[in-house]
Amino acid sequence: MNHYKSWSGLQKQLEDLLCAPLKGRITYFLTRYNSVHDAYGRAAIRLDGKELVSFSWDNAYKQQADAHDKYMKTGTYSLQDPDLRSEWNQTATLSEYDFLNATTTYLQLPIEDALTSDDPLIRTLAILDRRVGARTLQKIAQSDTMDTLPPWVKQFYDLRLSLYCAPPSA
Repeated sequence: MNHYKSWSGLQKQLEDLLCAPLKGRITYFLTRYNSVHDAYGRAAIRLDGKELVSFSWDNAYKQQADAHDKYMKTGTYSLQDPDLRSEWNQTATLSEYDFLNATTTYLQLPIEDALTSDDPLIRTLAILDRRVGARTLQKIAQSDTMDTLPPWVKQFYDLRLSLYCAPPSA
């Protein structure tokens, strides 16, 4: 994971990159329970105060259990196993550490790379970004990209495309 100084600083950077119609509507949340064994935590992306997706410590345990099950079958243990990662990405079985890793990585990427990242969290952050303009949104809307996205990611694409395609307000 890339280093970051504070969550509030990271959160401000993320929220400053939101497209204009989503500023103040999308918020990023992270909390850590430092006094609890293993410093449990959770993260979420919210729209108008409602959590659209969350990432928490119990998903980290699920990842470890899945990796252990695979180890018992194959003799190889890896939390970066491509098959397991693909399954977790599809079902949003991601922890707050996955969220932090994605956010710090995203902030270092050109927007074009973020939009095509294999990491669905990075793609989610990118589609909400103000640097994604009308032509790029139009290309996404006309492509098969939407068909390959996990449902939890697709909701963010749908949200951004609905803002782009919405009729202008009077």
